[in-house]
Amino acid sequence: MSGSKLRIALAQINTVVGDFGGNEKRILDALKRATQLGVDLVAFPELTVTGYPPEDLLLRHSFVERSERLVRALAPQVKGVTAVVGFPERRNGKLYNAAAILCDGEVATTYQKIHLPNYGVFDEKRYFESGDEPLVLQIRGVNVGINICEDLWFPDVAAVQALKGDAELILNISASPYHAGKRKVRQELVAGRARDNWAWVAMVNLVGGQDELVFDGNSAVADYQGRLVTAGKAFEEDLIVFDVDATAVQKSRRLDPHFASLSEGYDSPMSLRVVKLPLGETATDRPDLTPRRPEDIAPGELEEIYKALVLGVHDYVVKNGFTKVVLGLSGGIDSALTAAVATDALGPENVMGLTMPSQFSSTGSVADSQALARNLGIRLEQIPIREIFDQYLAALAPHFQGLEPDITEENLQARIRGNLLMAFANKFNWIVLSTGNKSELSVGYCTIYGDMVGGFAVLKDVPKTLVYKLARYRNEKAGYDLIPESILTKPPSAELRPNQTDQDTLPPYEVLDPIIEAYVERDLSFQEIVQLGFDPAVVRDVIRRIDLAEYKRRQAPPGVKITPRAFGKDRRMPITNRYREA
Repeated sequence: MSGSKLRIALAQINTVVGDFGGNEKRILDALKRATQLGVDLVAFPELTVTGYPPEDLLLRHSFVERSERLVRALAPQVKGVTAVVGFPERRNGKLYNAAAILCDGEVATTYQKIHLPNYGVFDEKRYFESGDEPLVLQIRGVNVGINICEDLWFPDVAAVQALKGDAELILNISASPYHAGKRKVRQELVAGRARDNWAWVAMVNLVGGQDELVFDGNSAVADYQGRLVTAGKAFEEDLIVFDVDATAVQKSRRLDPHFASLSEGYDSPMSLRVVKLPLGETATDRPDLTPRRPEDIAPGELEEIYKALVLGVHDYVVKNGFTKVVLGLSGGIDSALTAAVATDALGPENVMGLTMPSQFSSTGSVADSQALARNLGIRLEQIPIREIFDQYLAALAPHFQGLEPDITEENLQARIRGNLLMAFANKFNWIVLSTGNKSELSVGYCTIYGDMVGGFAVLKDVPKTLVYKLARYRNEKAGYDLIPESILTKPPSAELRPNQTDQDTLPPYEVLDPIIEAYVERDLSFQEIVQLGFDPAVVRDVIRRIDLAEYKRRQAPPGVKITPRAFGKDRRMPITNRYREA
């Protein structure tokens, strides 16, 4: 029976896929800080040394070997403390998603992840074999179960560790990507596992942007009664330190007859491995600790989404070696919000707006772009496209003789603008941020090689109705109309023909967005969506548009995932597809 206290640190760090040197520095920096606080055990996120997800880099033997060498190099630097570090481990010709237990200058043991996610954005069965042996570490008189991400979403691994292995603490290392509402889901999971097993449960989560994915941190700790006691910051690196009193856990278990009957009758086909680590006594002079309360750092829903966009833009741009971005400013709400996010992510000195009015652009659109640029403090350039457009029309006139103008001429304008944006990006080694939203991308209300052009699509997973909410949130945060009110209140328009508005072509966004959410994110059928109260003709048309626009989305730039099911890795549909539900 245990009877000791253990000080734990969760190192919520921002790794970069394949950056072994940079990831090593982050590990050692966090390890140093944790050691200064008298920590006994410090845990890092899933696949710490490689970054997550490394995808097909895991198929390269040299990549895996480099990872294993780094773990062996880290071990001698871990003294007087235990570190749990995620890495890919090759054993007997098989690859595992593993955790290295570093203690007393050595790799004391490893744990192989048992439950491999293979849905949504996850493809772990493509790379890894499943482990089959839960692990409990004995550290200074406390039993600690170690598991990895998905292992906690199933009840069996934690149950084996707590009920068979007497673990007072279940420690989970994760790379759990963000979507709106995910923080609450994870906290409920951690609290539920704690209550189920009469054990402290702690999840350390990765933070940072990796291509489409954003990892939000929000690490969570619950005590053995299922009370959330502390948490990590949202979208920031953090070191979360807390003390576990194993004596209190064991006392609670002895006094609860339900726990006794549960543990005595518990059986599992999985065998349990227990490893005692050679650490001396706990330091007696370590500083006092007052863990922060989770509610003190919990962001609101709109703040959370906005921070996800900011972090996603920052990390995509910076991690890919760029410093500056350029985007088209049309005077509309999408480009305004994109510019605000980019400015918050990179600083106004690193953002340039380009306004490209045509004969169909209103004077208000140019004036609104100028006002926005002044408010954000970003550079704004103007290149009118009317003469360029006229030259295109003149060149095409002999070939289009006798044909009425249509969407072809509209799209030419969008493509001219795309060319100009890419010219700036090429000349100055910048990256273009495209400004389209999820509503438009869903139904194909966008021009391929035109307004879809770019290296990163900030609002790719943000429905139009949410765009307005986020813009108003940003204005509230600023305390004034950072995004001019005229931008927020004008009817949305592509301004590619006289007096054009989006609703000439699309249902109102208040109708369109819920249908998209039902069909794309919830995977509801035509009939199920109609039963929600929508006009069958409208639903049929929206579904048809979504299905037909798959080829466009396949060629769109990556963008920040903020919903449970985004286009791309989450939702994978064939382009060549004759199936129609309605």
